[in-house]
Order: sequence, then structure tokens, then C-alpha cells
Amino acid sequence: MSTATQETESPAPPPADDSPGLGALLLQGLRTNMRQYGMLVALALIIVIFQIWSDDILLRPLNVTNLVQQNGYILILAIGMMIVIIAGHIDLSVGSLVAFIGSAAGVMMIKHDMPWGVTLAVCLVIGAAAGAWQGFWIAYIGIPSFIVTLAGMLVFRGGTQILLDGQSLSPFPDGFQKISTGFMPEVGPYTRYHNLTMLIGLAVCAAAVRQEWRGRQQRAEYELDVVPLGLFFVKCAAIVAAVMAFTMTLSSWHGAPVGLLILCGLFVAFSFVMRNTVIGRHVYALGGNQPAAKLSGVRDKRVTFLVFVNMGVLAALAGLVFAARLNAATPSAGLNFELEAIAAAFIGGASASGGVGTVLGAIIGGLVLGVLNNGMSLVGIGTDYQQVIKGLVLLAAVGFDVWNKRRIGS
Repeated sequence: MSTATQETESPAPPPADDSPGLGALLLQGLRTNMRQYGMLVALALIIVIFQIWSDDILLRPLNVTNLVQQNGYILILAIGMMIVIIAGHIDLSVGSLVAFIGSAAGVMMIKHDMPWGVTLAVCLVIGAAAGAWQGFWIAYIGIPSFIVTLAGMLVFRGGTQILLDGQSLSPFPDGFQKISTGFMPEVGPYTRYHNLTMLIGLAVCAAAVRQEWRGRQQRAEYELDVVPLGLFFVKCAAIVAAVMAFTMTLSSWHGAPVGLLILCGLFVAFSFVMRNTVIGRHVYALGGNQPAAKLSGVRDKRVTFLVFVNMGVLAALAGLVFAARLNAATPSAGLNFELEAIAAAFIGGASASGGVGTVLGAIIGGLVLGVLNNGMSLVGIGTDYQQVIKGLVLLAAVGFDVWNKRRIGS
């Protein structure tokens, strides 16, 4: 007689908690977004090091304002250069174009008494025409951008010498000078801080948090991984703290410089264009894989042409800002500006092969160079050693890009 054995069921063990902790999430986020956050962390470390090394001079309101005004034109160039590099090209002519536009502005305003507003508009048109000229040879004739812009560098530098006849022109009208050295007006009752700058800082915080929340919602809609809500709030709090600390520093002096407002407007506009428009996606596609982009319907010649027109306009704007800050048109203006802009783009995450980079990265790369220059000057490091250090930083940034691509590919 067979007997059936009755097996007693033991309760199933509770499921293991595989959710990573906060530290693991932070490490995972850094590994995933190493290109995006690596230089931001490096910038923060550089600021902390030089703030301590310079006996708290680096982040004083006057020095922060000087940092913004001294690097505004380089950051404007870096935005345009980042887009050029994303498209898979290079522009060596921007420094000479900066000098040419400054000399043209000097001739129009100082020699011919042209109103500075009209001069500004004419100079931007000249910059667009210079970019279109170079873009035509690159996009439609097929000459490599390195050769075309190298020729442009010589042409614009020679044109500067012809316009100025080897001499400087000064001074510029007061209204023109304010596009670089001016500040926002004070409004409202007297407080310890600049009221309008504080309001703008609060608006930037609100916009940044809203953008982060929208990005999180979009990732959730597409069923992509999102960071836990607690970590998201920590990130938003860090953004708000950084923006408000910067805002209060500026507000305790004379408020936000006009040059900073110009730069912020460019940052918002070009970030939107590169991230949310068809032309922005086409620039990335063209730099990432030109044959595939052409097969997908991207009008590569038109996109390349517009990229260089845009670079010409931004170089003209940078030339106007630099001339306004210097209060003179000089033949030696813009020397090595193209190298600074290229270095800022690569330090900010651009790839030498194209197709990779962000406008925010260009700003961060430019700030890394700017803080290095300012900090090393504050602690008494000579210009010869400064060049060596900046060269090593650029080499490290490009080496990091190569290593990161191999790590992802392996």
C-alpha cells in the first residue's frame, strides 16, 4: 500500500532589497554622465583650491565681477566654437575676426561719428557676411574648414592692419562701453543687495527647477530610468544654492553686468536650439556620421553653411564686447582667442571626431580656463607657467574624452 507523503511548505523568503543606496546612485549617475559632470566637478574643485590659496580673494564680489567681464567674450566665442566642432569642423579665424570687427567699429564710431547702435548692427552683419564667405567655400566648394579658416585668419588680421593703419583708435562712446562694463540699474527700495539682480536670480532658480522637473517627467513617460525623488530634490537644492550664491555675490557689489545678461541670453537661446529644434539635431547628426545623416535627408551643405554664419555673428559680437571693455580698437586685439575658444570647447566635453558636446559644456570649459587664469594670477604664478598648466589641462581633457569613449565601447 503506497502512502503519499505530504510535504510541508515552508514560507518563501522575503525578496532581497536590490535597490541601491544613495551613495551607489550617486556613483552610478557620475559614471553614466561622466562627460557631462566631470568638468563641472573639476571646476568646483579649482574654485575651492584657489579660494583657499588666494586667502578668500577669488570669490570676493569685485573679483567675481571681473571674472565675468574678463571672460565674457571668450565664452561667447566658445558657444559658437562648440557648435562648429559638434558639426565636425574647426574655425581658426575667430580671433582675427574679433580684431577686424573691433577695428571696423572704431573706424565707424570714432572717425565717422556713426551712432553706436547703428554701428553694432552693421558689425553683426559684417560678421555674418564673413561667416557666410567661409561657409560657402567649406560647404559648397568642399575645401576643408582648417584651410579656409586659416586663410580667413590671415585675411582678417591683414584687414585689421589696413583699417587701423597700425595704430589704435579710442575712446568709444559711453553707451557702447556699457555693453561690456555697464551694470543693470538699481530699482526699488534700498536694500543690502541689488534688487533687480536678486529677482533675476530667483527667476533663474525657478526656471532651472522647472526644467529639471520636466526632464524627469519626460524620462518617466518614455519609461526610462529616473533618479529617486529624494536624490532629485538634492540635485535641485544644489542648483538653487549655487545660483543664489552667485547671485548674492554679484548683488552685493553693483549687480549683474550687462555682459553677463548678453551671455545668459545666448546660453538660453542656443541651448534651446541645439536641444529642441530640427537644425540642432541636424548639426549633431552631421558631426556624428555625415554619410548616414545625408541618407536620412539632412541637407549637410546648408547646415554647414549656417553653422559658419552663426560663428561669424558670434565672433562679431565677441569683438564688439572686447572692444567695449578695452575702450579701444587695436591691431593686436584677439590674439590667440581662437585657441582659447577651441580649448574651452574641448575641455567642456566636445569630441575631436564631432557629434558630441553641449552649450553648457562650452560655458563650463571657458570658466575652467577663466578661473585658472584669474586664480593663478592672484597667487602670483607667472604667465609662462600659466600657459604650461593650461596646455596640460587641455591635454588631460582630450585624453579623458578618448579614455571615456574606449571605456564605453569596451
